[in-house]
Amino acid sequence: MFIIRPRPARSSCAAQLFAGAAVLALSAGVVRAEAPDDTVDEVIVTGSIVGSQMAALQQQRAADNLVNIVAADNIGQFPDQNSAAALARVPAVAVQRDQGQERYLQVRGAPNRWTSVSIDGITVIGVDEAGGQRAFRFDAVPAVILSALEVNKSLTPDLSAESVVARVNLRTLSPFDRPGFSASADLGLGEMDLGGGKQEQYSARVSWSDERWGFAAAASHYLREQTTDNREFDYDAAGVASAIDVRNYLVERENNALMGTIEFRPADGHSVFAKSLYTEFNDDEQRNQYVFQIGSAASGVRGASRGDLVGVPVRGSFNYGKYRNWNLINTIGGDHQIGGWTTSWRVNQTETENTTDLPLVLQQYSSSSVALRPSLSYDLSDPNLPVITLFGTVPGATAGSFARGAPLAALNQGNFNQNLVLPLTSAVTSESWIYKADATRALQWNGQEVEVSFGAQYDDRQIDGAILSGVAPPVAIFALFPTVGLSFNPGAYVTDRPWDSGFPRGFDVNYVDNERMTADIRSGLAALQTAGRYDPSVNTAPSDRYSIEEKLLAGYGMAKFRAGPAEVVAGLRVERLDQTIQGFVTAGAVVTPLKVENDDTQLFPSLNAKFELSEDLLLRLAAQRAISRPSFGTVRTGASVSDVNEVVSGGNPLLEPEKTWGLDASLERYLPGAGLVSVGAFYRHVDNVLFNSTTVVGDDRYNAGGINRSGYDYTTTLNGDDGKLYGLELAYLQQFVFLPAPFDGLGVQGNLAFLDGEFQTPDGRTAPFPGTSNTIVNASVYYEKHGLSARLSYQWRDDWVDTLSLVGYGDQYRKAYESLDLSVRYALNDRFSVFVDANNLTDETYIAYEGDENHPSEVEQIGSRWMAGFRFTY
Repeated sequence: MFIIRPRPARSSCAAQLFAGAAVLALSAGVVRAEAPDDTVDEVIVTGSIVGSQMAALQQQRAADNLVNIVAADNIGQFPDQNSAAALARVPAVAVQRDQGQERYLQVRGAPNRWTSVSIDGITVIGVDEAGGQRAFRFDAVPAVILSALEVNKSLTPDLSAESVVARVNLRTLSPFDRPGFSASADLGLGEMDLGGGKQEQYSARVSWSDERWGFAAAASHYLREQTTDNREFDYDAAGVASAIDVRNYLVERENNALMGTIEFRPADGHSVFAKSLYTEFNDDEQRNQYVFQIGSAASGVRGASRGDLVGVPVRGSFNYGKYRNWNLINTIGGDHQIGGWTTSWRVNQTETENTTDLPLVLQQYSSSSVALRPSLSYDLSDPNLPVITLFGTVPGATAGSFARGAPLAALNQGNFNQNLVLPLTSAVTSESWIYKADATRALQWNGQEVEVSFGAQYDDRQIDGAILSGVAPPVAIFALFPTVGLSFNPGAYVTDRPWDSGFPRGFDVNYVDNERMTADIRSGLAALQTAGRYDPSVNTAPSDRYSIEEKLLAGYGMAKFRAGPAEVVAGLRVERLDQTIQGFVTAGAVVTPLKVENDDTQLFPSLNAKFELSEDLLLRLAAQRAISRPSFGTVRTGASVSDVNEVVSGGNPLLEPEKTWGLDASLERYLPGAGLVSVGAFYRHVDNVLFNSTTVVGDDRYNAGGINRSGYDYTTTLNGDDGKLYGLELAYLQQFVFLPAPFDGLGVQGNLAFLDGEFQTPDGRTAPFPGTSNTIVNASVYYEKHGLSARLSYQWRDDWVDTLSLVGYGDQYRKAYESLDLSVRYALNDRFSVFVDANNLTDETYIAYEGDENHPSEVEQIGSRWMAGFRFTY
């Protein structure tokens, strides 16, 4: 329940819930604004879903720009373990998943690099595996440590310009959110349907504040043990399968977070604070993989849907990979009222690290061992789920020929006669210092009040890393083990545990004990290193390493004023980036250091206008210029050179940033019963779209040793031609308070986005932006009354291009998928409640395909999952 007491001059106000996570309206605002006098006089909150939205609603009605907000308490009303899952319920927001778990955001269908991220207003630059993109990994930030999530879809000059389609701000807890002492704790346990792995979740928050001092702390832990069933495919130029890849993963993923803050208010109008936040994402994966290379069979018939083959090469691949991502964010700051000025300052130090440690064991048959290889028939009548029947391979009727032998029930996992280990590693570290100051004052100009704001920011970043590298040792590592008294046979690690699988196979196969195998490999490598027979430093090629220093100086000025019926925020932001990129170029056995220095100064004007057409009808218009800078791994100077083939492969330190002009519009109609109907539209024109391609070097940067390489082929990332992205966003939500009891506890929330866009590739064709689904749907039905809070939430996005391919059968697509989740909460009393969450009730299968749906490239399933637990609140 909630009670709104309006001012006498107004007969209604808008309270809203939004798209599954109680998102507020397509248009909302930055939180610095105060609520207008004509919205709400007093809000008395007694309900978990509706009540927690009222404060956010006040922020929206006073908004300067277009923003969606996920309110604090409602994050806990959904089965969302990380911030990406919670943000996926915002209009026109989709997520990129890794093995079913939300990781990156794609706002308005744009590439994830076009969305920037801040935590408590401080910019955070993400580093993923190998630093391939600047995109922030949301799976490293648990949702329960946050007080709110904001998706700014239009910019004001005080926000970073590195936000083509959106800037997401994650707001953490403040001790002054609730006066006095407060505490809450959650405990949940559950199970993954596929494989029966466990889920566990624990979190706690505590805060205390009086008129001067405030303290807050929070901790969170989430763990899931999942089985991932996976099939992958390769195709020849005719579109006939050339390889069938059968995989199964045992995965343990863990999120942990700690936060602490202290705030002091020495006098009215003055506040200083110190806050520290640590988040980590740990991913341990045991991968079991067998690739049937049907395109290289000794003989037989290979068709599009069926085949009978003799002597098929099989490659086994096994690893126990450890992926780590952590962020440490320390901020001190203050807010002060001085002589009519409202001022704020922040000093932030952020460290991030992303590492991959992946000792990869490969098993295969030598080219002369056809008799050891299995023969097989395959059935691809369902192209997503191949069924393989295995047979032995026996001598044929003529000398040197082979034929299909007796049927085999299981794959012989110990029959390989070639073994290899590749110690794949990568590490990317980033440290940044940010200094930020802002000042705002209300002035009188021509008889009206004008609010002017100024600010400056200086970012100093250092990024050191390497793309994922696996250099084959000059001597097979396993061959060196006997020199230190060790022996190694990968076949000895095959267990008697069959794969947990929801997909058909046609043959039996057991798990390999990758954890024990990897531990033995590490022990062997350590012994070899001690004996001087192995040098781990050679695992990463010099051309894969990079070091980047960035210094960004930004300043802005803006004014907020009335122009006729409109409230306008207009201004200009200036950013100058100085960048130094260092790496190595490898040509044959010669390694040469290379340094490139770039500088760039850009102007970013923006305009936001809000028209209150009536007490229940609001129109917003916005225009802006923004930028997206290339990722660290993309601009590395490192490159490898083949003088035999006259090819250079590597980064491109001379890339231009992507630049955009954008327009936004939103019309909101507020309805009785905490309802809203809204429609929004946007358009982005983008210059210098980034694209992977091959061109000619064209300059002397790789010339060395008297060799002119300016005319070599250059495989790298390039700037394409112009592109455009546009869309329409619709939203409807309403609580049916006008229905008779008990039906007045019912409500619906939904949003629908229609998106489209394209750009010109360097080869002259028109291509869609990777990640753009043409349609995104979010819908929820909820009921809240008498302590019961239940919500059934549905999400769907249609097919989208994942990777534009220059080789192979066609572009890589991701097939449409849906998600159906159920959350039920029941309050036993004012302090204790119980909950049950169920995710992926449709047991979704995630499919990628090459060119068309009859050519799947990846088919993956993790199954549904559920969790039950209780919550304590004081």
